[in-house]
Amino acid sequence: MSPQALPASPFAWADLRGWNLYFLSKVVLAWMGALDLKILPNLLFLGALLVPLRWRWARIARTVVAVPVGVALYYQDTWWPPFQRLLAQPGVLDFSADYWLELAQRFINWQMVAVLALLLVAYYLLKPWLRITTLSVLGMLGMAVVALPLPAGLVAGSGQAVAATGNAGGGRAQLAPASNDNLNAWLASFYQQQSSLKTAFPAPASGAPFDVIILNICSLAWSDLDEVGLRQNNLLDRMDVVFDDFNSATAYSGPAAIRLLRASCGQTSHTALFDPVPAECQLFSNLQRLGFQSELAMNHDGHFDDFIGELSKYGGLQAKPMDINPLPRALVAFDKSPLRRDGDVLNSWFKQRQAESTQQVALFYNTISLHDGNRIVGADGRANAADYKARAQMVLGDMAGFVDAVEKSGRRAMIVVVPEHGAALHGDRMQIPGMREIPSPSITHVPVGVKLVGMGAPAAGGPRHVPEPSSYLAISELVARVYALNAQSPPADRDWNSLLKGLPQTPSVSENEGAKVIDYDGKPWLQLQGSQTWSPYPEDKR
Repeated sequence: MSPQALPASPFAWADLRGWNLYFLSKVVLAWMGALDLKILPNLLFLGALLVPLRWRWARIARTVVAVPVGVALYYQDTWWPPFQRLLAQPGVLDFSADYWLELAQRFINWQMVAVLALLLVAYYLLKPWLRITTLSVLGMLGMAVVALPLPAGLVAGSGQAVAATGNAGGGRAQLAPASNDNLNAWLASFYQQQSSLKTAFPAPASGAPFDVIILNICSLAWSDLDEVGLRQNNLLDRMDVVFDDFNSATAYSGPAAIRLLRASCGQTSHTALFDPVPAECQLFSNLQRLGFQSELAMNHDGHFDDFIGELSKYGGLQAKPMDINPLPRALVAFDKSPLRRDGDVLNSWFKQRQAESTQQVALFYNTISLHDGNRIVGADGRANAADYKARAQMVLGDMAGFVDAVEKSGRRAMIVVVPEHGAALHGDRMQIPGMREIPSPSITHVPVGVKLVGMGAPAAGGPRHVPEPSSYLAISELVARVYALNAQSPPADRDWNSLLKGLPQTPSVSENEGAKVIDYDGKPWLQLQGSQTWSPYPEDKR
């Protein structure tokens, strides 16, 4: 009897044909950890394709519907954020063509391409000998078995968690097991606690005048320095104080600058950044009350995503930016705008400062030299690609040189180095290199340093380190303490133990417009916009 004459089995399923590659690729990539396979929707999709259909028009209609569903489901199974968030990065439509091409190339993972190519070859070699549909079904069922939760009694540590974390007051808090309700309650409690925190600045007092200089650097995190071998560098190594566990609380420039300018009050949610706050929450308003004149300098024009507007509207920084047009162009930004070299801008500002009669100024300096997609201007005037390490060496070197110039001038100053966020050089499962839509720990864990120039002997033996979890409130508190110490008469010796003791501690909570990431029980947890579910953040490198 020929195969065509065999009676049809009531349990026979349709041949998946090309869809075998779809499901087998998911099995392989999920096994490698490259996909976050959603078992239930995939099994439902598989089942719909396995149903045998007698009529040709029905099979065609199913394919027409299945193709867009399959594409959407495949994207959902990646670690990437929802598709609408990929285009939500500020000013994304202003990116240069070169930067768009660079980003497109990063989406290609050549290791995954090689794996899929081998899978394709194996499919066509085995197709004549094996029923591949059976392998696809068994593979998906196997992934379903792996995804089944273990019985509660077999899960290690399934009882009450007894982990502790530092809070803003430096105490220890007992944490319940991670769950949606517990994480939401913890986050609400965090913001409630932060709403009561505020730096108590001293009253204006006489004392030897000094300047407060804030160096705000875009795209510099500890992970970036490690990636290019620059954790030890001339700038941080000469600081008096280095915060080892400082959280920038966001992955974007505008919100980061607003948070820094509002450092004198506890951390707020992302949406609250755009609500009015009392002047006592604004660092530069507090400094102005103490007699410091606010000044602003940048190595860019500040127009991208209305950065300069946000400084004044939401950060309370009322200062006209220094004119940098006479300075030579050193880089071309990702949005095709010209950038000046940091050394040129800072040295130009310092020359103006030395000619001023103002006793005390507070400078906010912002640089985007390290932003992803920037190109360096060569001797011929043409913009050429420049890797991150070369630009980082230039920025760190320029700022170290600026610190030298301030020291040699004899002026007294408190210099604070505060990066906005990291560059995301290595990327991870959820974000390609350079993408910062989700404020992951590797992006928000930034190096912060403080240098007191001409205000007593520097710390012996290198920088003093602050290992506790910190954020902007600690900077505001340290500024207030330095001012109070400087105002003492006669001037007190610099006592680092008293200056650093009991600085506000802030658990790691970060937010962008579309994502929240919190550190809970020593692990990062993620909640995306529109979702009520928290999930562990996949930290492994791509």
